[in-house]
Amino acid sequence: MKLVIFDLDGTLLNSLEDLAVSANYALRKFGYQEHVTEDYRYMVGNGITKLIERALPEDARTENEIMHVRAEFVAYYSGHMMDKTKPYPGIPELLKELKHRGLMLAVASNKYQDATRELIRTYFGEGIFQVVLGQREGVPAKPDPAIVNEILGTTGAGQDDTLYVGDSCVDMQTAIHSGVTPIGVTWGFRPCKELMDNGAVHIVNRPEDILKYIGE
Repeated sequence: MKLVIFDLDGTLLNSLEDLAVSANYALRKFGYQEHVTEDYRYMVGNGITKLIERALPEDARTENEIMHVRAEFVAYYSGHMMDKTKPYPGIPELLKELKHRGLMLAVASNKYQDATRELIRTYFGEGIFQVVLGQREGVPAKPDPAIVNEILGTTGAGQDDTLYVGDSCVDMQTAIHSGVTPIGVTWGFRPCKELMDNGAVHIVNRPEDILKYIGE
């Protein structure tokens, strides 16, 4: 293997509480019912716009309302995205070992680009990841393969030399659509069955277990 691509939320970082607090703040500003943190496990994964759509009542899911609430979310989240968020245990050590073994590392997230880059820079510093990509205007969100294809093009890695590590059905589908090997992690936001049902080739329970699949 030459390249490992990681999802961000639920894979590298446990960010659920900050996402939930920020979404509830935006909902509250517009007079909508809030949700308990655990409910957000099934709302995140497809980007902020889809998160807000899922959080709103069905009769409020108009494009204009979604974008108004989304703007409040982004404004609040941008100042609070690191209140409770932290790397999962073992992730910093895994990344260090992968770099030591000469692998290229990348991030492919459906979180908006500015937040993705800021979180990576804050928690992992510069120089760990060759490519850090979030959701950007004009680029389809995962599970569309565009973001992975861009990473492959930038790094020069081939599909057969790439692992994609994530915690949700979106991630497994992204890997399959991209022709790279999907690895599902059980410490994230979604259950193991969802990962298996959506094509995970490997399931890992601890970050260090990923090392078994990179070869020598």
